[in-house]
Amino acid sequence: MLVLFQHELLLFAGIFFLLGALDDIAVDLCWIWLRLTGRGHSAIVDSERLATAELEGIAAIFIPAWREAEVIGDTVAHALSAWPQENARIYVGCYRNDPGTIDAVMRAAPGDPRLRLVIHNRAGPSTKADCLNRLYRALWTDEARTGVTARMVVFHDAEDMVDPAALKLLDDAIGSADFVQLPVLPLPQANSRWIGSHYCEEFAEAHGKGLVVRDALGAAIPAAGVGCAVSREALERMAMNHGGEAPFEADSLTEDYELGLAVAESGGTCRFIRCRHRDGELVATRAYFPNRLDHVVTQKTRWVHGIAFQGWDRLGWVPEGHKPSLAEVWMRMRDRRGPLTALVLFTAYLLLALSAFAWAASLAGYGEPLVLSTGLKLLLALNFAAFVWRSAMRFMFTAREYGIEEGLRAVLRIPITNIVAIMAGRRALVAYVRSLIGAGIIWDKTPHFDHPTRPILQQTKPAVEARGAA
Repeated sequence: MLVLFQHELLLFAGIFFLLGALDDIAVDLCWIWLRLTGRGHSAIVDSERLATAELEGIAAIFIPAWREAEVIGDTVAHALSAWPQENARIYVGCYRNDPGTIDAVMRAAPGDPRLRLVIHNRAGPSTKADCLNRLYRALWTDEARTGVTARMVVFHDAEDMVDPAALKLLDDAIGSADFVQLPVLPLPQANSRWIGSHYCEEFAEAHGKGLVVRDALGAAIPAAGVGCAVSREALERMAMNHGGEAPFEADSLTEDYELGLAVAESGGTCRFIRCRHRDGELVATRAYFPNRLDHVVTQKTRWVHGIAFQGWDRLGWVPEGHKPSLAEVWMRMRDRRGPLTALVLFTAYLLLALSAFAWAASLAGYGEPLVLSTGLKLLLALNFAAFVWRSAMRFMFTAREYGIEEGLRAVLRIPITNIVAIMAGRRALVAYVRSLIGAGIIWDKTPHFDHPTRPILQQTKPAVEARGAA
């Protein structure tokens, strides 16, 4: 019976691993074709011009915050320093029962007229989407008061380190697109090489290849929630679809992911823009991601729940009223692989444990080991070849942004990434079932304690204070 069980588990895991590998390799081949044809290269931009050039119109930067007193001040101060444009407006959404975050925002840039502190009229946490809706109403009030409408809305999180060239780059692109996404670049963490740093390879591949292919195929671009901009008109259309007062579903866990898809469904144009400074550094939003296992699992649970389960409910497979697009269906299928991937990974690790037990039992004279048929041997060989290919791609994309040492760590972190995926998949399924039976949804966010800009801010803070005084 044990041998039979091993055989079935091996067949199940082997077939679905191979299907997943073929899916990934198809994206890899698309990316290679784009590179060979010259469409997959990153443009080099004039960083100095972009950092200081004035914007075509007002850019409202939305930053929702709940219990972010440790980092929000650094984020705001650095953003105001990195983006000196007069048309930049930073709207920070806080909750009335979060005095620490409110105080940190007020101390970040005293006297700078470009900063807007928006206090939610309800106790937190609600959801990030609800906080963004409150910021939207604050923007609408400002527009009605001044008679000037914003040109675009930019989204960022409380822990982000913005790129000086990013805001003008978004401003230039929004003239020909309704939604624009720039890359996100998680920063390696010396004190968390194996947990917190595993985000590096995930975003290096997703934003170095996945979104590049998605953009080339004409599929909708999902927003990362940071480093992205939507035109004011497109956001207004989203609000009208929800009754006119709010562009987001207040109970959504991944309103950022849904943003880009919603713009595409309304007929808007989406673009993913990947550029580099002259020194080779990527124009991207940088941040430290969670570095504790429980925090990582919490964050990825929210992603799987929102993208795979809620996304299925809210968005379906093709935009409503549109003809089915093979590229769109393919990309949404890839987005929703999380729960199945977790199940297959769990099966594989269970199989490893059973195989070790069966091997030890056979050595002790109990039972016979599993005999592999020719078909199973071929399946294992194909999966091994696919694993080598995928490991090489992971190394290559990570090493391109972080260096060879981090690229090697990315390959060694594969088991950790798999374990996190299993844990998050199980929790996401439980959370989704609870939501179906009426359990409330809250902003189950991860805390942030460190910020990459602190050494920079020690040098730029005097200039920011002088501008505020002026």
